[in-house]
Amino acid sequence: MTGVSPDPLERRRFSSRERVALFLAADGRCSICGRELAAGWHGDHVKAWSHGGLTDVVNGQALCPECNLKKGSGSMADALGLREWQQEARERYHGRDGGPGNSFLVVATPGAGKTTFALTVAEDLISQGVISKIAVVVPTAHLRRQWSQAASRRGIQLDHRFVNANGAVGKDFDGVAVTYHAVASEPLLWRKLCSGRRTLVIFDEIHHAGEGDGQKWGPALKQAFELAERRLLLSGTPFRTDGTAIPFVNYEEGRAVHGYNYDYGMALTDGGVVRPAVFPAMDGESKWRRSGEHEVTSLTLADTDEKTVPPALKAALDPNGQWIPSVLREADAALTQARIDTPDAGGLVVAFDQSAARAYAQILKDITGEDPAVAVSDEPEASQIIRDFADSDKRWIVAVQMVAEGVDIPRLAVGVYASRIRTRMFFIQVAGRFVRLRGEEDETTARLFIPSIQPLLTYAQEIEKTVDAVLASEEKRVREIQESDGGDPDEPLSLLPAFETVGSSQAVHHTTIASGESITPEEMNYAKNVMSRAGSTPRGLTPEYVALLLRTAGAGTDVPTQRPSTPDQAPLADQKHDVRRLLRRKVGRYSVVVNKPHQHIHADLNRHFGDDAKTATLDSLMKRIALVDRWLKEQE
Repeated sequence: MTGVSPDPLERRRFSSRERVALFLAADGRCSICGRELAAGWHGDHVKAWSHGGLTDVVNGQALCPECNLKKGSGSMADALGLREWQQEARERYHGRDGGPGNSFLVVATPGAGKTTFALTVAEDLISQGVISKIAVVVPTAHLRRQWSQAASRRGIQLDHRFVNANGAVGKDFDGVAVTYHAVASEPLLWRKLCSGRRTLVIFDEIHHAGEGDGQKWGPALKQAFELAERRLLLSGTPFRTDGTAIPFVNYEEGRAVHGYNYDYGMALTDGGVVRPAVFPAMDGESKWRRSGEHEVTSLTLADTDEKTVPPALKAALDPNGQWIPSVLREADAALTQARIDTPDAGGLVVAFDQSAARAYAQILKDITGEDPAVAVSDEPEASQIIRDFADSDKRWIVAVQMVAEGVDIPRLAVGVYASRIRTRMFFIQVAGRFVRLRGEEDETTARLFIPSIQPLLTYAQEIEKTVDAVLASEEKRVREIQESDGGDPDEPLSLLPAFETVGSSQAVHHTTIASGESITPEEMNYAKNVMSRAGSTPRGLTPEYVALLLRTAGAGTDVPTQRPSTPDQAPLADQKHDVRRLLRRKVGRYSVVVNKPHQHIHADLNRHFGDDAKTATLDSLMKRIALVDRWLKEQE
């Protein structure tokens, strides 16, 4: 090192000498409230670094944490690109009783932005002088690079290529990104690395700490990081203990106690974070041989006997049978439909092992004429395959469990759940790959094709009940504004008794979990009668969709009169923003029912009303919603 300070344009954090200068210039008091500064005070940029502010004492000020966070809740939060939940969680983190070695668990739905939140907290702690190094612990090698890239964009350099044999981290790095497995293999090394410097340890998907090598990871991680200055625990879904508690997590009645929770329903309500999803549940006949006797059942009927679910599902997922090829054909047709509105929309098949993944890829190639991407392990080339697919417009990627969580491919719109794992956590993590919203104009309704078995149907119903409740609440709020004056079967199926697969039938579209409930045979028959009486019906309109529509048709079509705003009402621009969002979701639902692209539906609305949704009046937008509701009812 030459001793020359880095360019303040490139450097985000104030050095120790600069912090001393800021402290002395402020006479040891907060530059905003005047209180005496305590340990952990913030070195703050007057003009935000993200807006071009220099990391120089002339652009710095000494603030107490309270004043800096209050500043952050407004314009600074915007400057940092924080969502409301991220800022709220950040304030809660800094506002609780702290201290060396304390832990904080954040449970946030996939796609919500856990990485951004964690890196913002890391920046806060560095600026306060609380920590000087960061260790990010992740479940897969691919996520090491993903965290490194995200951190680098914020001026934090993490070594994602570090190996235990290195023994020490390069001085020009702010920290490392490492896998749970690597830490568990050399816990004493990591104990030494973290005790030597004030370290923040970020555990990504902390529930993985209860896995690996006969559940030995947990004790190893505790040994490695119990002396860390701070620990931030992240998870994409609530989790339970199976008897072996995960280190640094507090439990109540077996469930992890979080410091902050941001679930799928909250994200859907906020808008701009996640998209709704539907779950076509595919039935079919499975055949297998056990103890010399042939057995046969449908996937739906297999639910009545737990012993029949493993062989029935294994037969259905066998690439040599008829079930999985027929599901892949229907899923590819759904992807073709999605690509009308979103030309680069992609599909993901989650397979149960590498052999099946390659076989599914060959089936998809036969269907589409295009070689799918195949990511079958945590080898470096597999991570590159995932990155290349995310940046391309290829139709399909087939993977085993490595794409189940944490991997960010926002263009995914259609999926096939071809795994034998039936845990709630794994299912939610897979579903999370498809719900990340790409922006406010994204009207995509994600589709995840699933076998028609329990408990997958129940998990899908739980998600869809959330979607329906949020949509109903949103519609109620929009209309009120206008009308007012002011214990699970969680073990992988591979652990169940052995049997010999014989074959499977083509898949049958048993039901679509799109409102949180299953459709009865009587409802199916009635839907078929309605379609028969209607004569010609749109291509792709199935009895399942019609039956679902008959049960969950939208609200009435009376359009409330637009009234003048009152001081208690939201500004007109905000009201129109909420109504447009509701309109997009209504259009998305109608698109699913009639198998028609969103852009065609919007074009029909534009022709009918003689305007465009972007410039339409509030009254016109409300009438658009009423018309879409009427179109939905007409499908009966």
